[in-house]
Amino acid sequence: MLTERYVTVALDVPLPQCFDYLLLQGEVAVGERVVVPFGRQTLSGVVLAVHGETPQVAKLRAVESIPGDMPALPSDVIALCRFCADYYAYPIGAVFAAAIPGAFRQAQPWPGFEAAMAYVAPDVEALLAALSPRAHKQRALALQLAQPLAVEAIRAVAGDAMRWVRDWQESGLVVQTRQSAVALQCAPSASPALNDEQAAAVAAVNAAQGYSPMLLYGITGSGKTEVYLQAIAATRAAGHQALVLVPEINLTPQLEARFRARFPGEHIVSLHSGLADGERVRGWLAAGEGRAGIVLGTRLAVFTPLPRLGLVVVDEEHDPSYRQAEGFRYSARDAAVYRARLRDVPVLLGSATPSLESWRNAQEGRYRLLTLRQRAVSGAMPPKIELVPIQRARMVDGFSEYVLAAMRSTLAASGQVLVFINRRGYAPVLSCHECGWISSCKHCSAKLVLHLAERRLRCHHCGYDIRVPLACPDCGNHDLKPLGHGTQRVEAVLAELFPDANVLRIDRDSTRRRGALGEMLRQVHAGEADILVGTQMMAKGHDFPGLQLVVVLNADTGLFSVDFRAEERLFAQLLQVAGRAGRAGKPGRVLIQSMYAEHPFYHALVAGDYAEFADAQLTERRSLALPPYAAWAVLRAEAKQLASALDFLREAASLLAGYPVHVATPVPAAMARKAGWERAHAVISADARPPLQAALRLLAAHYAEAAPRGVRWALDVDPQEF
Repeated sequence: MLTERYVTVALDVPLPQCFDYLLLQGEVAVGERVVVPFGRQTLSGVVLAVHGETPQVAKLRAVESIPGDMPALPSDVIALCRFCADYYAYPIGAVFAAAIPGAFRQAQPWPGFEAAMAYVAPDVEALLAALSPRAHKQRALALQLAQPLAVEAIRAVAGDAMRWVRDWQESGLVVQTRQSAVALQCAPSASPALNDEQAAAVAAVNAAQGYSPMLLYGITGSGKTEVYLQAIAATRAAGHQALVLVPEINLTPQLEARFRARFPGEHIVSLHSGLADGERVRGWLAAGEGRAGIVLGTRLAVFTPLPRLGLVVVDEEHDPSYRQAEGFRYSARDAAVYRARLRDVPVLLGSATPSLESWRNAQEGRYRLLTLRQRAVSGAMPPKIELVPIQRARMVDGFSEYVLAAMRSTLAASGQVLVFINRRGYAPVLSCHECGWISSCKHCSAKLVLHLAERRLRCHHCGYDIRVPLACPDCGNHDLKPLGHGTQRVEAVLAELFPDANVLRIDRDSTRRRGALGEMLRQVHAGEADILVGTQMMAKGHDFPGLQLVVVLNADTGLFSVDFRAEERLFAQLLQVAGRAGRAGKPGRVLIQSMYAEHPFYHALVAGDYAEFADAQLTERRSLALPPYAAWAVLRAEAKQLASALDFLREAASLLAGYPVHVATPVPAAMARKAGWERAHAVISADARPPLQAALRLLAAHYAEAAPRGVRWALDVDPQEF
């Protein structure tokens, strides 16, 4: 009698377990993908075990096919996915689905790439005529396109270069061709001399043996990126691969351009959610086959197969963007540290404002602390931070006269100004002064934001969108007024106050068009913009040599929050945006308008000593038994009726009665209604991690088997917001 083999498969379904299938023919390896029947569906899954004989259980269904299109996941990626599924109490199959490109989640075999294509401009003169005379990088690329260029050669010009080419292709100015592509030569950028602190940090990373977590704490402008580059150069010289994580997509093209200039002969891939499936698969395979020596990416890149991994770098490690906010709610920073531990390689976490978790690890010796106290540019000093009280100040469209005078003097000296306001749109709300009506979202506990240029009221939470009413819906008054300021209104105000200045707004709305952000940043670096208006996307990762003055509006809104992390996030945000000023040897200045200039928070900020602030915050958290001195999770629930969500949370709390955890009284969420669903949550805490994890496993298993009707629920481990 023939022995039948079977395999254990992780499937992307909302259940915590894996599933067994007969393997009637063919060979399959652990980590490879297979296509199997599941109920009435056909799903793709990842093999986690191959068994020599069938179990003595109910009859198994058989594997339908082994596509053979995806290389088997290596053992460390499998171990990382298993860890994340357990730690975050999330279905293991869904974790594996998040870890691989979308092309390999389909039941159909991946068709592969077409023959490599090159791009060429049939009429270079016509292409040049369509470009701005000031678009120097684009014009240089246009000249190169007189001959066919491959994608890698185009990307070597600039991080956004392929976006330009696709725009030109849509306009008919560039076409694809199967002609042989020519190589584009890129002159390598020289490695600058390091100061003593940078040299010590690079030496420490290069000397690290095995798993060595290090926190690179450096003030803004201290040259942390140069430390990364030189440490990676040593890693590549030793024949190893480097994984570099950045928090947001908009930082990836700039960093990629800098890496390509420093490592012109390297195969560098960029992995992020903005890529098409084919592009992600191409980079993912190049990394997994060892052809790509450097991988740059956002949080999903942490799961990339890397057979010769030698160094992991997490830039801006404090950034909340490393945390997935929906679905599989994991921290890519924490996953990166665990990945380095699995592979026994160094991991370098960098930030000017480290997370309190990382700061505590450094203070208690679990991480090695590397410090950069001085700016990398000789003579450059950290900017001077000033508070501008506005309780009794004379204001002009949201700006104090003191701030406007500082802006005038900066512009007169040919310096650039950044006005930071973390609010998009024209105004946060539209109001009727007659009856008190305000524009509210009918689906959320939120206000509709006025976008004046489009004449729309828009919810920034659910996307609900309506035209601006001609009159008040309640009383018919035609004189509706915008309340408060957003980036669009600030832009309009500054254009009127400074008619001779070039005002450039950089936010999510203005950068939606493909390639828009790259072009705007080019304008800033070329000195073509005098006043920048931006949100938090301008607060990190940017180096503007001409920026001398930063003005911060509406900072006070972050001072009064029910979230115990609010001050930590605000301090980091303001210190990061302040650090954009004075980076090229010219003195920088930061003005923060505030109604609460005497608040102790601002006194700590003006001192600019993040270490002192972090130590004080940790002392307070320890006394209150808050994270990182306690293990926390949040059980979230959504239902059409708030009572249903609260009933579910109370029932869940009763299930944990025998566990050494504390379940807080269920309460409505800070935004109690979103997209038509009423939301509530309950905090689950414990003095140590093991009892909390045991309680979460119980909840995950129980509600996977007995899903509540009419209630959507999720577990959020190490929550970042409430």
